[in-house]
Amino acid sequence: MTAVELAGITKRFPGVVANHDIHLTVRKGTVHALVGENGAGKSTLMKILYGMQKPDEGTIAVDGEKVAFSSPADAIVRGIGMVHQHFMLADNLTVLENVVLGSEKLYGIGARARRKIKEISERYGLGVRPDVLVEELGVAARQRVEILKVLYRGARTLILDEPTAVLVPQEVDALFDNLRELKAEGLSVIFISHKLGEVLSVADEITVIRRGTTVGTAVPAETTPRQLAELMVGSELPTPETAESTVTDRAVLTVDTLRLAAPGGKALLNDISFTIHAGEILGIAGVEGNGQTELVDALIGLRQADSGSIRFLDQDITALPTRKRREQGVGYIPEDRHRHGLLLEAPLWENRILGHVTEKPNSKGVWLDLKSAQQDTRRIVETYDVRTPGIDVTAASLSGGNQQKLIVGREMSHKPRFLIAAHPTRGVDVGAQAAIWDHIREARREGLAVLLISADLDELIGLSDTLRVIYDGKLVADADPATITPEALGSAMTGAASGHLEDEETAKAPAAPAGVSKSPESPESSESPESPESPESPESPQSPGTPRPTKPTESLKSPEAPESPESPEDEAR
Repeated sequence: MTAVELAGITKRFPGVVANHDIHLTVRKGTVHALVGENGAGKSTLMKILYGMQKPDEGTIAVDGEKVAFSSPADAIVRGIGMVHQHFMLADNLTVLENVVLGSEKLYGIGARARRKIKEISERYGLGVRPDVLVEELGVAARQRVEILKVLYRGARTLILDEPTAVLVPQEVDALFDNLRELKAEGLSVIFISHKLGEVLSVADEITVIRRGTTVGTAVPAETTPRQLAELMVGSELPTPETAESTVTDRAVLTVDTLRLAAPGGKALLNDISFTIHAGEILGIAGVEGNGQTELVDALIGLRQADSGSIRFLDQDITALPTRKRREQGVGYIPEDRHRHGLLLEAPLWENRILGHVTEKPNSKGVWLDLKSAQQDTRRIVETYDVRTPGIDVTAASLSGGNQQKLIVGREMSHKPRFLIAAHPTRGVDVGAQAAIWDHIREARREGLAVLLISADLDELIGLSDTLRVIYDGKLVADADPATITPEALGSAMTGAASGHLEDEETAKAPAAPAGVSKSPESPESSESPESPESPESPESPQSPGTPRPTKPTESLKSPEAPESPESPEDEAR
């Protein structure tokens, strides 16, 4: 039986067709994956299903009955629930208070509500405790609270937007177990993700959207990650090549016993020490909330360390303000592009100036050079394939991947000597991901030193020359990217391992020839390790490297999508 059916959905914005004649059928008791590039129209489609926007054309049917939603409240009444990528929980409230907030009339706010929460938690294996403060929960536990929230309101179809973006492999396994419990109870899940290995592992059916319309469906058992990726982007992915190591012996950044404490005295960074050399990418793995944000803030100058030192090209910059660090050659790709990377309501050319007001081509002496800044913005748009109708549109009108490419282009344009890349490809599709990786690798070949912080373990292993693990504000482990597995890395990220990490099986394999790095030149490699049931395969575009498999089979293809402009909706949200 059909749980949800969207037929002929079309949504237009001024100058842009976000969705064009989209068809999507989700069967009861299944996980239906929705994949596509940033700007393909996934977010717009889900906002329509959840009542946040109205379609210009087309119909929605729930349980075989046509419906029209004017708000999320209407969708919730008909059993549609949505778990957003960025959780919507109040940290200073308990789990119970967060769950009942806005739904007090259902089961009250006391004993009945507590019983209902426990009942749902036990029924679906969520392991949620009603009386714990949300601020005491980790990322995976908060996600389970969000799932419980929609179930508490009676959801029979759940929309999960990038649910594994911040989870380690062990937490992904647990989430997939929860999804199987939901399926067993007859519930349906719409699973939006860019991690194609995971999609193939957990989904029963897959719908691919490209440039605002459905271009095909796929059965996971008959599909490879590469075939799915090529269906998404409409062309073949490039073939990777083995790259020689670019690491030199010249130290670019040296951090020595860096310490930073919260106002209450809790240590946020505890004796952090490391060195990054020219041509080296140092990857930092860790579950969010273990000091990564504080480390980035200290390095860029947004927070002053309590003790320790930061040396950049033999100069002590520990006390320098952010602007001075930027002017001396420190680039910065922030983890939250909306809060720290862009002015969403400003045009693209103004965003090109951000962080580099005093540098050419943005300035001439003490004056801003707006003409040169606008001209350089056009160059960035072309060079970095930022898909936009022009440089005068607002940053908010771009998809998440194009916003990220604009930021990367801005930072790379100033030829930094050291780049802080915090989650540089979070929430972007495989095409934008590959482009960003290529630009970082090209700059590394020219001597750029990079600090890479990412929740994507494939990205860390595929790009890094050296790996460290941060846990509770300390660097607790190190690993060789050529031999480590995501599972071993995930164990250290949760505090279960420390010291030098090495996979038992790969440790027995012969070492690679001297001077050769395992860092490849393209985004295809093994299936996402965060998938609990997918053995490693050389066909996934999810991690940066390995031989190119076959082209997609004809059975996966459907008529080409119309070349409509990209959706203004931010697919990363």
